[in-house]
Amino acid sequence: MANQNRDKLLALFSKHVDQFVSGEEIAQQLGISRAAIWKHMENLRKEGFQIEAVRNKGYRLEKFGTLFSKDSLLLGLETEFIGRTLYFYEEVTSTQLIAHEKVNNGAPEGTAIVADFQNAGKGRLKRDWLSSRGEGIFTSVILKPDIPIMEVPQLTFIASLAVSETVQKLTGLAARIKWPNDIYIGKRKICGVLTEMQAEAETIHAVIIGIGINVNQAAFPEDLKQKATSLRIEAGQVFSRTEIIQEIFKRLEKYYKLYLEQGFAPIKLLWEEQAIPFSKRIRVSTLKGVITGKAEGISDTGVLFVRDDEGVQHAIYSADIEFEN
Repeated sequence: MANQNRDKLLALFSKHVDQFVSGEEIAQQLGISRAAIWKHMENLRKEGFQIEAVRNKGYRLEKFGTLFSKDSLLLGLETEFIGRTLYFYEEVTSTQLIAHEKVNNGAPEGTAIVADFQNAGKGRLKRDWLSSRGEGIFTSVILKPDIPIMEVPQLTFIASLAVSETVQKLTGLAARIKWPNDIYIGKRKICGVLTEMQAEAETIHAVIIGIGINVNQAAFPEDLKQKATSLRIEAGQVFSRTEIIQEIFKRLEKYYKLYLEQGFAPIKLLWEEQAIPFSKRIRVSTLKGVITGKAEGISDTGVLFVRDDEGVQHAIYSADIEFEN
């Protein structure tokens, strides 16, 4: 019964985010006494929730404190389906691996996996993703779009767009996207997006979008200092991981719905506004070799066009991109 009342109380606060709820309303909704309400508030405070109590006003639960949990992520989440089914773990091997398991077990579209720490994070090309306990964001979202398999890579653009806009809004930092899936501040990386697919023949069972963000790391190993950074290092302050994830889920859902309704064209325009300027010289490493030159933009399907130093244009479908000084 106590757990039921706790969940009802959090649901009530979720409807009145950052607003005071009177003790009378809480008592009526939960069918409990004022003394019982006080006990529930104390228990929530012990869990890490930040609750303000003011005479003649009632109780107000702060939407974003330092708490990072399933409850904090669901409290005030402004989405229809992304993150509504949510699995939270203190530690996992990889949120991508967990997401694949959830797909196999019939998880609905929008299911999200969030971890405080992952010990075997995955990046592109089977690379490891550096994870820090209690400092980063590690999440995977399950989507089930009715699109041709060849268009699945376009979902990476939706995710990187959602992350870039979120970072700009919540931190004021000049985050930019490096084709197709990395988020940079200046010349250092803060985020990577990994898109994986479960499909059979020409039928897509699910697309899993993994997002890893360096949020509150204060420092990096010597070999990564020139390549990686965090929001904390760049802005000089600690950020709420809960707030960042909620905003990403909100924007990811918004652009995913836009994509399903109108195709890639509007996403392409928005993504290009967030991209690192194409005028910069780059070094492109593909399975066929290395190309140096300048990026000229992306196609209507997301393919990168690069014109090399001899004036030849190349269509790049997958590659490592480095900026030349």
